[in-house]
Amino acid sequence: MKKFDSIRCLLFGLCIVLVLSLTGCAGGKLHESTGEYFDDVALTSKVKTSILGDAKVKFLQIHVETFKGVVQLSGFVDSQASADQAVHLARTVKGVKQVNNSLIVK
Repeated sequence: MKKFDSIRCLLFGLCIVLVLSLTGCAGGKLHESTGEYFDDVALTSKVKTSILGDAKVKFLQIHVETFKGVVQLSGFVDSQASADQAVHLARTVKGVKQVNNSLIVK
């Protein structure tokens, strides 16, 4: 009997661990799934690379964040032209759904 109870407790524990690990990978409105997170990391890198490659925009002035394909640009830039160029560059990256511009001109 004790051996049967031990096996049942072990199986119950494994089921709980399995359920918790599967729900940790799922996304929702406020949380990304694991796949979405990695997609957003890749998008952020692509946007940063695009901005870095443009001489009109100072890369270190702009902070880039991505959540579910929506890119947020923030920071302080020297001119409105720099802000517009950064937004344009972000929008041209494949996979970007939307760009939110929170750049402030000094």
